[in-house]
Amino acid sequence: MRALKRLLVISALGVTVFCGWLGWFASSPLSFSGAALDFNIPPGIGLRQSAQIISEAGAGFRPWQFMLLGRLLGKASDIKAGSYEVASGVTPYELLSKLARGDVTMAEIVFVEGKTFAQMRAAMNAHPSLQHDSQRLADAEILAGIGAAEKHAEGLFFPDTYRFAKTSSDLDLLRRAYRTMQAKIQVEWPERNPATPYESPYQALIMASIVEKETGIASDRPAVAAVFVNRLRRGMLLQTDPSVIYGLGSGFDGNLRKRDLLADTPYNTYTRAGLPPTPIATPSLAALRAALHPAKSDMLYFVARGDGSSEFSRTLDEHNRAVARYQLHRD
Repeated sequence: MRALKRLLVISALGVTVFCGWLGWFASSPLSFSGAALDFNIPPGIGLRQSAQIISEAGAGFRPWQFMLLGRLLGKASDIKAGSYEVASGVTPYELLSKLARGDVTMAEIVFVEGKTFAQMRAAMNAHPSLQHDSQRLADAEILAGIGAAEKHAEGLFFPDTYRFAKTSSDLDLLRRAYRTMQAKIQVEWPERNPATPYESPYQALIMASIVEKETGIASDRPAVAAVFVNRLRRGMLLQTDPSVIYGLGSGFDGNLRKRDLLADTPYNTYTRAGLPPTPIATPSLAALRAALHPAKSDMLYFVARGDGSSEFSRTLDEHNRAVARYQLHRD
């Protein structure tokens, strides 16, 4: 009887000591060699491997200790994959809660309006927090991978600041940007000016990309769109330099020459009528709206004034005088 009582006392003492240790461990701030601890939990692994990863990253505890805490608190199956960053002073309990919530570290990237898809890809490839799944893929393979029906990638991805969990796939990021652009078009297309000469939303996207590249200041976008719409209606050549430059590709050295304007390509709007076959850059929402709602204007020409704004003209004579004034600096 005395032995049983002694055993019960020892057991109770052991439980008390264990609970005390567990409480102490769970609430004791962790100290790292640096100001923060970074680690990545891959998909499909459990608490045991996660504890090992965190311990090897420098958390300052043994894997079994963190694993035991997680199991006793019923969070063994709640660990979320992703990249994490925790500051020195966090407790094991707070760290476990963070993993269970999936409170992953976020990064961001900016897709800039007016840039080409090639430039967009270069920005993703250079981003240290992205998983570069698209790096070795052709544009057509990327489109197939994100479920896009189009055959040409240019202009299909909405320019914006995108936040993402570190080590996210760049394909997931492109899928978001593609779906965002599709959603914007679905909203804007039905509200378009019915007098615009586009046969499809894609043609409006092409025009928006031209407006984006041809506009120096935001307030000029509707007027620039009006010039190109008026030209389309009259059967005039668009004669837009950015489209010609896009068609030259890597052959463009920064200086657009007369021979370039005469060299026929699908994007040479000096030799071919109508819109180019695809967008030539990433248009902003403002450019898309300008393309769908051009200004009420009979202008057919414009020239850059040199301060970002444009001078608009109705006739070729007026335009030539504007060119002489603003480009050739003749009064």
